[in-house]
Amino acid sequence: MATETVKKKKVRINGCVASAQAAKYADVDVITAYPIRPYTATMIALAQMVANGELDADYIVADSEHSQLSIAHGASSSGARVFTGSSGVGVQFAYELYSPISGTRMPVQMMIADRTLDPPGDFGSEHTDALSTRDMGWLMGWSCDAQEAFDNHLLGFRIGEDPRVLLPQMVCQDGFFVSHITTDVELPDTGQVKEFLPPYKHPYPLDPRRPVSHGPQIMPEQGPPLQLERARAMEGAVPVIEQAHEEFAKIFGRKYDPWIEEYMTSDAEVVFFLQGAHGVTARYAIQHMRQRGAKVGLVRLKTIRPYPTDRVNEVLSKFAVVGVVETNLALGSVSSGGVLYAEVCGALYESAKRPLVLSFMAGMGGEAIVLKEFYWMTQKMLDAKKRGKIEKRTHWVGFEE
Repeated sequence: MATETVKKKKVRINGCVASAQAAKYADVDVITAYPIRPYTATMIALAQMVANGELDADYIVADSEHSQLSIAHGASSSGARVFTGSSGVGVQFAYELYSPISGTRMPVQMMIADRTLDPPGDFGSEHTDALSTRDMGWLMGWSCDAQEAFDNHLLGFRIGEDPRVLLPQMVCQDGFFVSHITTDVELPDTGQVKEFLPPYKHPYPLDPRRPVSHGPQIMPEQGPPLQLERARAMEGAVPVIEQAHEEFAKIFGRKYDPWIEEYMTSDAEVVFFLQGAHGVTARYAIQHMRQRGAKVGLVRLKTIRPYPTDRVNEVLSKFAVVGVVETNLALGSVSSGGVLYAEVCGALYESAKRPLVLSFMAGMGGEAIVLKEFYWMTQKMLDAKKRGKIEKRTHWVGFEE
């Protein structure tokens, strides 16, 4: 980033530009780009910053998403702070690289502006693209607006680069609903960022002056210790995540719970459980339903990897019914619907007081989840509470009476 000090200011930007601004404030060294909407606008903004001299970084246009992640892997191995990104089928095209990057403990940061996979390949949000990589050893979570997107990128670098963690990060946002809708974003003083985010220093960079070898191809007997080490790194990220959020609040004045946002849950009997930008609409729907006397609330998952099992158990066990809003596909899974349901049920298994759990397939194909659909889902949860059992495990919203 340019050496001059930038003072705190408020701007109106979309999630794509907010992500680009975060990469600029993080003073990234290498950017690898390959266009696919809706994330393309992030790389356009970064290209302009580099061309204008606002950001001193190597900007590399790859010939595919696979090459994009390969370059990012090599750059991070050499000790560079790296920023990349993709969307939809682009995320899938690079799939081969996700395990090697986390397995070699390179804290590459990847911005995902998600979109539905083909078919239908729509521009709107569906979380299946990023969630298909969820078990590859990357830190992962969703932002609900542009401010969270900006903040989560800084948090991601801080957490992933911590020597106790050294894991790559997918900082996700909903395509269109966050990537292309403008909201007010507070950009910090550059001094605040320097205080929060120290320079990246990998303990074992590729350096001819101190030869080391990096590579995922190892002998079979070396595999179990490596996998255990990676598992412990993900588990060990939990206290680092909490510490980073506490320090973020002290420096920037914005306090986030790193795991879960609760909205109107103090006396709620039934709650929605979801992640991402549809939580914004859910809040409005809950306000309206409250006016009608329905005791409904929202629990929004902030971080899905590492999964906050104990926290989910603690929070959700207080309610009679949990409605999991999926916005992703896990065809043939335990719910024959989405990913989140199984993990909610797994987290609640050891609870002495387990709520009824329903899965709602909504927002599929990138469609908006509108207020009347939240009203419909609320009624399904209230009906289940009244009966004391669920009607069926999974509901496809908009296709049932």
